[in-house]
Amino acid sequence: MANKGPAYGMSRDVQSKIEKKYDDELEDRLVEWIVAQCGAAVGRPERGRLGFQVWLKNGIVLSRLVNSLYPDGAKPVKIPDSPPTMVFKQMEQIAQFLKAAEDYGVVKTDVFQTVDLFEAKDMAAVQRTLVALGSLAVTKNDGHYHGDPNWFMKKAQEHKREFTESQLKEGKNVIGLQMGSNKGASQAGMSYGRPRQIIS
Repeated sequence: MANKGPAYGMSRDVQSKIEKKYDDELEDRLVEWIVAQCGAAVGRPERGRLGFQVWLKNGIVLSRLVNSLYPDGAKPVKIPDSPPTMVFKQMEQIAQFLKAAEDYGVVKTDVFQTVDLFEAKDMAAVQRTLVALGSLAVTKNDGHYHGDPNWFMKKAQEHKREFTESQLKEGKNVIGLQMGSNKGASQAGMSYGRPRQIIS
């Protein structure tokens, strides 16, 4: 961040629009969930966008969060004994979290980029990823989610239907209303203009 100067003109406008997408109420809910999921040992951030960024920046809290959604012995992210201090190690830790989140089921479009968090470029994207992760955890309902299930919306789930062979055959005899009806159909009264004139 030492080589990043102040933003002017259009760059500043774009950055301010991105910063306006950040939701302070959502931050409170996400902090409550992360603490409920990982335990009080992860601490709490200072309120606000930058406090939230500093709390998550080294990737340890995020790694603990995604690991808590898996059973013991199947943890996807290796967490070092002491938090990483070198920049590339911190970014690597964040990248491991992002890969584990995708493996858990978060779609690629909901996953933030490492610089969005590390340089606080788009903290709203970080919030989106955490909300998607929370929604998946609530939807899976496998006993690993901790906290209030109302904090996140459940994702739509497949509702598979089974039909017997006779039900499938009956369905072939029904003309759907989308196809219209052919009752009383005839060409009586239809004309397509004057008949063809043959001039010799």
